[in-house]
Amino acid sequence: MVRFKNRYITVEITLKEEDRLLVLKPSALYHSVQKIVEKMYGDFGLASVKAGLNAQYCNPHTRIALIKCRHGPHNFLINSIPFINDLGGRFVEVKILYVGATMKNCFSFIKKHQQKKLQSVWGTLKNDQEKKKMIESLMTLTPEMKDFK
Repeated sequence: MVRFKNRYITVEITLKEEDRLLVLKPSALYHSVQKIVEKMYGDFGLASVKAGLNAQYCNPHTRIALIKCRHGPHNFLINSIPFINDLGGRFVEVKILYVGATMKNCFSFIKKHQQKKLQSVWGTLKNDQEKKKMIESLMTLTPEMKDFK
């Protein structure tokens, strides 16, 4: 039996309109990725990427998502992701943060990334209650990440 290799792409989604709340759903991310790959690479690119494509993890608080793709066609996906500008009817900008071979590596990267973000925001917080609230919102592991501490 053949083993299929996968690549996990960690992306950060920023909203162009800052006053609106982003509701990040895996299905919206999945369809946006399919649309942009088809636009850039046609039916061949879409068919090659679609076989193993899955939006594994989406966190609406931190706006970080994890996309799973098969090894090989992941190059189509990596080249296409920066051109995504519509996600569920919202004008967004998508930036690739990390490409890893396992979910464990990606989740450890996400954890380190969130710690850096927390340290940069730490000085602007006024009291301990705000600091605790920020720690809970940024560093709480979602159910998908519970096995990868």
